[in-house]
Amino acid sequence: MRPFLLLLPLLLLSRTRSHNPKRPNFVLLMADDLGIGDPGCYGNKTLRTPHIDRLAADGVKLTQHLVASPLCTPSRAAFMTGRYPVRSGMASRSRVGVFLFSASSGGLPPSEVTFAKLLRDQGYATALIGKWHLGTHCRHNDDFCHHPSRHGFEHFYGIPVTNMRDCKPGAGSVFTGGIQLLVYLPLKLLGVLLLLLAALRHLGLAAVPTGVFAALLLLAAGLLALQFCFLRYYRPLNCFLMRGTELSQQPFSYLNLTQRLTREATNFLHRNAQSPFLLVLSYLQVHTALYASAEFSGKSQHGEYGDAVEEMDWSVGQVLRTLDELGLASSTFVYFSSDHGAHLEERSPENKPQGGSNGVYKGGKGMNWEGGIRVPGLVRWLGVIPAGAELGEPTSNMDLFPTVAKLAGALLPQDRVIDGRDLMPLLQGQTQCSDHEFLFHYCNSYLNAVRWHPQNNTSIWKAFFFTPKFTPEGANGCFQTHVCFCHGHFVTQHDPPLLFDLSVDPRERKPLTPDTEPRFWEILRTIRQEVDRHTETLQEVPNQLSFWNMIWKPWMQMCCGLSCQCDREK
Repeated sequence: MRPFLLLLPLLLLSRTRSHNPKRPNFVLLMADDLGIGDPGCYGNKTLRTPHIDRLAADGVKLTQHLVASPLCTPSRAAFMTGRYPVRSGMASRSRVGVFLFSASSGGLPPSEVTFAKLLRDQGYATALIGKWHLGTHCRHNDDFCHHPSRHGFEHFYGIPVTNMRDCKPGAGSVFTGGIQLLVYLPLKLLGVLLLLLAALRHLGLAAVPTGVFAALLLLAAGLLALQFCFLRYYRPLNCFLMRGTELSQQPFSYLNLTQRLTREATNFLHRNAQSPFLLVLSYLQVHTALYASAEFSGKSQHGEYGDAVEEMDWSVGQVLRTLDELGLASSTFVYFSSDHGAHLEERSPENKPQGGSNGVYKGGKGMNWEGGIRVPGLVRWLGVIPAGAELGEPTSNMDLFPTVAKLAGALLPQDRVIDGRDLMPLLQGQTQCSDHEFLFHYCNSYLNAVRWHPQNNTSIWKAFFFTPKFTPEGANGCFQTHVCFCHGHFVTQHDPPLLFDLSVDPRERKPLTPDTEPRFWEILRTIRQEVDRHTETLQEVPNQLSFWNMIWKPWMQMCCGLSCQCDREK
């Protein structure tokens, strides 16, 4: 009996450890421009997303899952680092808030710590497949200072920038407005000037030298030549596929592209089935240019957009099936989300809508109305996280950083502010309240709105300091500029701030006033005090999205030989 009593503490300790799940594998699935109203599990009745819906049935559905920014680049920076993008310099101070060229010098600074870095140091095999959009080079085309490999991903197969209309012949251009401003308008002015000078010369009112006409014609020819070169070479110079740090296909082909990315992902799972792994599968879909393979093309009820959504859902199913086949389903933490809301202003060259659905919520991509920042959020870990649960507490895509790090046994960096919060207590029902009492919604580098969810209170207050001016008036987006901007005459400033209670007005239709909300001034005073505290934690950092860091630099351009064309995929 005495030996048994001596062994009892050891037996109890052993039993406790056996009930604590070991370090899981991680599969993080990120859609591009997918709206919260697109998946079936969030209420869509016409798009077929059975595999995404399966994640909801087998895990937890987050109904107030928020991105840290309503644009690709800053949102993904926040997702990777668990920090507001303004802290890393990944929030623009100008109109353009994302990288547009592969030969830009800005990107996620090497000093930033990603969850991939932490997991790689914990012995995990790490891979990023698909879209990166966080920069590639700093000074030369071979330094790869912003490349995924410098941020903890041992394996990379995908595109360094993003999928754009200009990448697909016949899909139009996102630069139409810029071309009209920088090429067509100067050409018109040159034409008027030429006619005026010719009239003055013909009437004998001015002696205009022939050389002036020649110079103006040469300038006009130069503008047309620049336009031609830009439209001709943008695609091969910016739309290419990489394997590691090598070019694999320049320009990339849309033929079976999702299948190729999916095959790469499932092969990675097979190769690392016996060791812990982190797979980030970052889809190009459903960002325009829209595409789908022959198997899915023309099969949905929502045209090219629906085809792309349903093909992406098929890919999610292939990943889940592979986990099942390898016996890894119960030991893998699976997360599915989107980098921001659907892009409502997207139109085809024939002016047909090509954006998704943000459900009942106002606005979309590029805006901090709920439609731009409230996204699908699904988490599955069989046997650890309850199946079929639904959580309405505020959560953020920044929360993945501390959640993944803690589950992998990694320590969080102590030399910087981490804005994300560990999701596991909320997911497992150990707490009913989000750790995010306040969330700050930035439009590029400008603080646009603040969300306050007081502890032990059902109200969710949201105060807007400015809102975008929709064009045309009465629309649900900024259709004249293709995306809403964050400052200047493109926004309306609010003093006092525009205040909503999302718990009763999630569509943000009825701003509160001192007459309709007795605590109006008290709420705004609390929010302003928290803004002051938050601002004190911000440090001046290099602007990665400055004009200089954004522009194309020929010495940083990657090319397959002089022609900048190759296909090593075959």
